[in-house]
Amino acid sequence: MEIVKKHGPITGEHIAEMLQLTRATLRPDLAILTMAGFLDARPRVGYFYTGKNRTQLLGESIKKMKVKDFQSLPVVVKDRVSVYDAICTMFLEDVGTLFVVDDASLLAGVVSRKDLLRASIGNQDLNKIPVNIIMTRMPNIAMCRKEDSLYEIAKLLIEKQIDAVPVVKEKGDGYEVIGRVTKTNITKAFVSLLDGE
Repeated sequence: MEIVKKHGPITGEHIAEMLQLTRATLRPDLAILTMAGFLDARPRVGYFYTGKNRTQLLGESIKKMKVKDFQSLPVVVKDRVSVYDAICTMFLEDVGTLFVVDDASLLAGVVSRKDLLRASIGNQDLNKIPVNIIMTRMPNIAMCRKEDSLYEIAKLLIEKQIDAVPVVKEKGDGYEVIGRVTKTNITKAFVSLLDGE
């Protein structure tokens, strides 16, 4: 890299000559540096230094990650299900957020652990309270699409102080829930990036 920084653009043959190696010996190293983004190559011009450090390259990799590559299956309940049944679903599915759909299976609301806990305080019968009474309703729902940047969704989770967003696609006058992105999905993406996947 130092040779390319100092003499670039420079051909692979010239670099090999300076290091007293054959071009074939150097080829895998140049390929790795090019794929990693430290160097770039142009036909009939040679290699040149991109000027990017590891942090910048890591940032670029993170910004290229898409929701569709890390989303998980959504857990949905109907809007007329009871708060008690919603609590049971949350525990059985081991999730922190439920997406509420209407009769047309379109997104109507979101219920979090906090919402269910708040509804549980007091002496009311949780079997008689429908989940649509306590849910966050459209249009106050943060959501995303599968082509969105995972980085942008991570920022959205932080900004809104929420644990998950539904991944949606337009359907008629509403949105169909096709996935979810959670803090766990973001963590898995981060780990996969550092593991080199």
